Amino acid sequence: MTEDVLISTAQGIGRIRLNRAKAIHALTRQMCETMSAALLRWRSDSDIQAVVIDHAEGRGFCAGGDVVMLATSGADGAREAREFFFAEYRLNHLLFTYDKPTVALMDGITMGGGVGISLPCTFRVATENTRLAMPETSIGLFPDVGGGWYLPRLPGRVGQYMALTGARLDGGDCAYFGLATHFVTTSALEELVERIHKAPDRVKGTLGAAAEKEPESKISENVPAINRLFASDVFEEVLEALESDGGEWAQRELATLGTKSPLSCKVSLRLLAEGTGRTSFADEMRAEYALAGRVVQTHDFREGVGALLIEKHNEPKWDPPTPEGVTDEMLDALFAPLPRGEQWTPFPEAGE
Repeated sequence: MTEDVLISTAQGIGRIRLNRAKAIHALTRQMCETMSAALLRWRSDSDIQAVVIDHAEGRGFCAGGDVVMLATSGADGAREAREFFFAEYRLNHLLFTYDKPTVALMDGITMGGGVGISLPCTFRVATENTRLAMPETSIGLFPDVGGGWYLPRLPGRVGQYMALTGARLDGGDCAYFGLATHFVTTSALEELVERIHKAPDRVKGTLGAAAEKEPESKISENVPAINRLFASDVFEEVLEALESDGGEWAQRELATLGTKSPLSCKVSLRLLAEGTGRTSFADEMRAEYALAGRVVQTHDFREGVGALLIEKHNEPKWDPPTPEGVTDEMLDALFAPLPRGEQWTPFPEAGE
């Protein structure tokens, strides 16, 4: 049990509240294990009819995971990092396969690990403060926690665009692309939770009655350009397309990609390409677990975390410094499956 997560039950509802405000509720292994333990208890508890996941004090829903710990661990064999990923991915998969309604209130920053605990939920509520993103290529990582499953299943090439650029989606964008199932203003969330408690067996109807008209999606107008310019799974071809286009939007996106880790961008595109062919979320988690344990040991991950989050000079020196320097052999080594005894496994109760 940890005070970083508040667990409670009342009137047929199990509630999970992230409570690590100083870190914008970034997840630790203990937080993941605490949430999983509660979900497993409630799974067989006939008194619990639905689950609500939100945050307590402070801004943002969840800013991700404890990446500084991951970088420190990656420099020393990555044992602690692998333990974190194992627990986090079990939580992600448990939510994905959960057989009771789950509701995520994505109010504020919802990034990385926050995406991992919201997108598997049955209902996902965005607000005017929602900022959803997978910004991992900025720190030499990749969109994990199921990113290889969710992103390539978005319309057109929006998922690839999000994975490469780390684009932030607001509440209107999330509703437009189906990442959110409902839009409710922040000021109405407390009343919404009260209404869910009053009718725990009618969560869908309660959310439908509370839902408001979402703002117009800002990114939707760029979808034709995204589909055209991010069409390739070859990173160099994406860069060439943006450069050849010459338009203001394309040049801005090209400049953004120039700040990202070339290795991470190529890893991300391959992950999404392979993810389209996976038939189970458990298989996705197995692949991402093998990949994550290796990527946190790379130069680029340690360099990215140091430059953006520790020293904060925002000038990482990537290695290889260019996309052309990232070879297929490098990628093959990172993507190789683990031996059977070292693979990620779901909770037995959650199945495959």
